[in-house]
Amino acid sequence: MKLISWNVNGLRACLKKGFEDTVKGLGADFVCIQETKMQPGQAEVDLPEFPLQYFCSAEKKGYSGTAVFTAREPLDVQYNFGTHTDEGRGIFLEYEDFYLVNVYVPNAQPGLKRIDYRMQWEDDLRAHLKKLDRKKPVILCGDMNVAHEEIDLKNPKSNRGNAGFSDQERGKMT
Repeated sequence: MKLISWNVNGLRACLKKGFEDTVKGLGADFVCIQETKMQPGQAEVDLPEFPLQYFCSAEKKGYSGTAVFTAREPLDVQYNFGTHTDEGRGIFLEYEDFYLVNVYVPNAQPGLKRIDYRMQWEDDLRAHLKKLDRKKPVILCGDMNVAHEEIDLKNPKSNRGNAGFSDQERGKMT
């Protein structure tokens, strides 16, 4: 099984830059996309080898969003989780032997002004994943929006405490 996870930073723009041809050449079973930044019907994704296309969009236009492309029919599909229903940050596909979860973790933003929301989101996601894992294995992919270790950044000293490299975010990743 081959799984691709890709933050495209705007799927409509990526479609204009050869997204479909790139995906066709990957030989993947699943392509999980983060940061689609689009609503249903705003673009057609022409991938005949992936007849099943699942989109989870934010209520706010041009913001976040996730998608999964596959030819494998899931038993069930869930969009978002718990009380986190308005930012399009998760798709949960259930298969006979596993769950496939594609997430786009909230950014803490400059000055860490969304750090409390992000920490709650991560706690809630972890609880949801643990619940699923009690039934069958979970494959988690996505954009975690964190540089876990210093080696993950070019300038760790000057970035310490910034969004994506705060002690809180790095601690959660650990």
